Amino acid sequence: MKTPIIAINMKTYEQSCGEAGINLASLCQEIAEETGANIAIAPQQTDLALFSIDLDIPIFAQHIDNAKQGSSTGRITPENIWTIGCAGSLINHSEYRIEAEDVRVLVQKCRNLALTSIVCTKDAVESRAYAEFKPDFIAVEPPELIGGDISVTSAKPEVVSDSVKEVKEVAPDVKVLCGAGVKNGQDVKMAIELGAEGVLLASGVVKADDQRAVLLDLVSEL
Repeated sequence: MKTPIIAINMKTYEQSCGEAGINLASLCQEIAEETGANIAIAPQQTDLALFSIDLDIPIFAQHIDNAKQGSSTGRITPENIWTIGCAGSLINHSEYRIEAEDVRVLVQKCRNLALTSIVCTKDAVESRAYAEFKPDFIAVEPPELIGGDISVTSAKPEVVSDSVKEVKEVAPDVKVLCGAGVKNGQDVKMAIELGAEGVLLASGVVKADDQRAVLLDLVSEL
């Protein structure tokens, strides 16, 4: 996965559901092609197969389960998303926290399938702990700032820089993203200056009145 990267979690907002979701995903690909920026999206789980087939930008699941293929009704396994062509998955998002052992197993399963793993963490301490599992990315997001109006890069820049330091001490090849309150190109610029290799965001793009303008602003500082 090339960096720096803008990773967009589409969550389950009405603005990313159905036709609106298709339009947003297509816009992300259009901006990526126009600007050469690295943009990845994590659409609603119901859209994974459709987007993986129709789009060329990296498509991520928002969550995967540590479950075996077979009698696991309602679960989404790493093998499932690999089969439909996804690039990888978010793991342990603050809105879908899982046990540390499940994180470890899922990172390994993703590695075995050549899927990219983005493990979400809440602070530098957890970032260091999960870096031990050697995911492809650690995405640090203080939960209290998610969906807010102030970016982590302004409110708690030390969370980003400290996470980068802790992760690199444990696993130099693991890349760090940051999120929570990220909304514009200045936030992206500050994230990179703090040592991150991109951002993970959601509402700043999904709920924007002018999604194109926001995307262009975000990628302008890559």
